[in-house]
Amino acid sequence: MQLVPPERRSERFPCRHIPLDASGQTLDSLYRQCDQREVEETVGKWLRATIERLEEERKAQHQEREQPLPGGDVAAGIPLSQKLHPKCANPACAAAFHWLEGGKFFRFRPDNDSSPAAHDVQHYWLCEHCSHVLTLVYEEKHGVVPELLWRELPIATAAEKGP
Repeated sequence: MQLVPPERRSERFPCRHIPLDASGQTLDSLYRQCDQREVEETVGKWLRATIERLEEERKAQHQEREQPLPGGDVAAGIPLSQKLHPKCANPACAAAFHWLEGGKFFRFRPDNDSSPAAHDVQHYWLCEHCSHVLTLVYEEKHGVVPELLWRELPIATAAEKGP
């Protein structure tokens, strides 16, 4: 839905109103003006360009994740119980914790305590958006940190890419 213009999000088929090029062509306008071949060609071109842009953004985010913070630290998540205003465990996300708005919970035991007491568990939360692209992992040096679910997108073979 983030690709759909806000004024078109209440339409019956909002995805038909995503701008496909600089001139404002949409799937809806293509259906009205073009034949099936032209529709497939235009949408295919837009889809390949969008995938390429998203892959570049993902690669840039991954490279940023690899870079240590000033002082050599890695941005670690903070347990929900240690925050005055709980938020997503992704340090780059400002989403406030709301029980009913989805997302994903994680439980970790502190590394310095091997006792199985339930009160020793620390809880973390990734918002709905972040939980689709990130997970939380424990790293010995840094504690609980976000990690991409998919490091790289699978490379399509020439036969899958088409002409």
